[in-house]
Amino acid sequence: MKPIHYLSFAALGFIIPFGISLLIGNPLVQNIVLAIYIIQWIAFIPAYIFQTEKFFDLTGSITYSGVFTYLIYLTTSGSINTNWGSIVIAFCVILWAGRLGKFLFSRIAKDGEDKRFRTIKPSPSQFFMTWTLQGAWVSLCSLCAITGIASDTGIIINPIFYIGLFMFIGGFAIEIIADQQKTIFRAIPENREKFITSGLWGRSRHPNYFGEITLWTGVAVMSFSSLSGIEFLTLISPIWTYLLLVKISGVRMLEGRGHVKWGDNKDYISYIENTPMVFIKFW
Repeated sequence: MKPIHYLSFAALGFIIPFGISLLIGNPLVQNIVLAIYIIQWIAFIPAYIFQTEKFFDLTGSITYSGVFTYLIYLTTSGSINTNWGSIVIAFCVILWAGRLGKFLFSRIAKDGEDKRFRTIKPSPSQFFMTWTLQGAWVSLCSLCAITGIASDTGIIINPIFYIGLFMFIGGFAIEIIADQQKTIFRAIPENREKFITSGLWGRSRHPNYFGEITLWTGVAVMSFSSLSGIEFLTLISPIWTYLLLVKISGVRMLEGRGHVKWGDNKDYISYIENTPMVFIKFW
């Protein structure tokens, strides 16, 4: 793909989230979305110069935590509507971001590299696109919560909110359990060249991503009652999370590497044919 195409994708990755923030018409939401991208673009500079991806995921997690810590500050200081719903949803995102950032950074520190970036880092346009798409990831996932917190009412606590909170807790738990199961599996030397089929991984080929999609759906549900009119566009969060994890990165890349590595393995073929790709088989 030509550099101009990567830059076009980068432009699209910025225009869509920032365009939604402009349509919402709330200056606080617009400024936060813009700040999210600026953080990624600043981080891209040393990452490209030193050809490293080691702080890529960590930067995304820090961005999430920084944004929602700032929103908690605005809420508790009375700068925007003060209520417990806003604090709870912000704390949920901070908790998730902190856990995921620590997990991913520890993994890359141990492995020494993120294989996804081997062919991406040398290309300035492709690497810049990747950092910009991280800005889109942070923005689109959190826009509904940011908009709800910044609204006149803040996050409204009602039965719908509790349904969303339950979904977040469930998805968060699934993601943690799946990651832990895979970490334990990989820690056994004889499993280094094997694929995991135990625990949740026997019910889904990517249960950690199912957990992530579920928890962001929970965030969208928690935000729902605080939104109105054009603000409902921000509920794109779980759809974007699914597309990003399944169609753009994550699943697509991992499945591709799996087919190359175990494509002629009968057990792997059976696993692929009988195990859902993302959604967990509960029966």
